[in-house]
Amino acid sequence: MKRSATAPDPVLRVSVAIMAAGTLLLALKVAEDIFAPLMLAIVVGVIFAPLADRLERLGLPRGVVALGIIIGIFFAIAALAFLVEPYITLVIDRIPSIKFELGKLMFEYRGLIQGIGEVSGEIEDALGAAVAESSDATGVPTMKDALFLAPVILAQVLVFLGGLFFFLLTRNDIYRWMAHRIGSGPETPMMLERFCAAEKMVSRYFAAISVVNAGLGLAVGAALMLIGLPGAVVWGIAAMLLNFVLYLGPAALAGGLLLAGIVNFDGLMTFAPMAIYLGLNMTEAQFVTPSLVGRHVQINPFLIFVALLFWLWFWGPLGGIVAIPVTLITLRLFDILGDRPSRNPAARPA
Repeated sequence: MKRSATAPDPVLRVSVAIMAAGTLLLALKVAEDIFAPLMLAIVVGVIFAPLADRLERLGLPRGVVALGIIIGIFFAIAALAFLVEPYITLVIDRIPSIKFELGKLMFEYRGLIQGIGEVSGEIEDALGAAVAESSDATGVPTMKDALFLAPVILAQVLVFLGGLFFFLLTRNDIYRWMAHRIGSGPETPMMLERFCAAEKMVSRYFAAISVVNAGLGLAVGAALMLIGLPGAVVWGIAAMLLNFVLYLGPAALAGGLLLAGIVNFDGLMTFAPMAIYLGLNMTEAQFVTPSLVGRHVQINPFLIFVALLFWLWFWGPLGGIVAIPVTLITLRLFDILGDRPSRNPAARPA
């Protein structure tokens, strides 16, 4: 009877948990410039954790392993930028022709629709005047804007690098500390096991997804090269990278390829780049990814969509990157997602 009398009120516990969660979200939003790159560092650290463990088993010191992974990531990004730079320069040089093609397209469509010409002309005149008035003020980023943003970007890069280094250096201690604080007594080993299981699951997931996205990028780049689209290598790399951001990434790339088709082709070939990408993306999403990833991780697509929208709204592009890993880790820690046998009778052996 004494235990029931002194037991905490469930309503009070839930209220305190809700208030704590709201305070935490507010703090994460207010200090976005610090916590967003720090969260990205944790996610990247979780993804590279198995590689770090393997290198440590070879006898390398943990600090050397953490520093080596950071240097490897830096050189990978630098190599990617070096590969893409000529194509980006080509696109910048072709901006006048792109504007001309878009203007010609808008003129053709305006001529097809009765009455739209006058309305479009008035809108264009209004927008043109507004742009002309504001181009020197805030319409175009200036050197002053770049100098103002440079310290913020540099600080975020430093937070990311420092967070990644120290997370890789001390992640096992962090897991033990959090397991001890969350669990109590016999629950501590269980929580520690869940942290390790979440780490392995996220790492396996991203390893499989990286292989799938790399294959998609190669297929898209090769197909676009066959039809003669300029910058096919860049489009392939973009297809690989944007496919990490579910739903929104493929939609953005499809729109970009439609624009590229309008600029570079005529007639039905205008839609060929977008159609090729959508066909390859649908094949990857319906057949390749479920066969490689679905057997390890199965999540409700609606939950993924909601998580993606929330983190994009919360932290912008960085939120879109960390949305899926954070969701996977949270589900695994609360034992909502786990490796369980299928309950489908048709899936059981006879």
